Amino acid sequence: MNEAITHFKVPVEREPREVCLGPDGSGAHVARVLRMITGRWKLPILFRLFAEPSMRASQFMRDIPDISQKMLTQHLRELENDGLVERQDFSERPPRVEYSLSIAGRGLIPVLMAVREFSRDHPETFA
Repeated sequence: MNEAITHFKVPVEREPREVCLGPDGSGAHVARVLRMITGRWKLPILFRLFAEPSMRASQFMRDIPDISQKMLTQHLRELENDGLVERQDFSERPPRVEYSLSIAGRGLIPVLMAVREFSRDHPETFA
């Protein structure tokens, strides 16, 4: 009974050490996802797109206080390059561009919700 309680809840088979820690191991995959969502504004952008299926840059600027146009553009591009957000350019004048979650982005939302619930369940752990 030297295992943490989480091992009883998560139905995962035990893997050899090199599979967990190697360059294509579990640790590397989790680290890659964490890099994809690291950035002051990326989580607010993802959660806004979860709440609103499609948004324009001006809507983000209204909904996310203190974000600059430069940081919004930078984070949206990074999220798009990582495959979490899709950009649709309507080729109209004046320009109209809308952003939405990609299939991968929608798949990430339950994971982020689980992290949110973990934080709510363990408030004393986080300062």
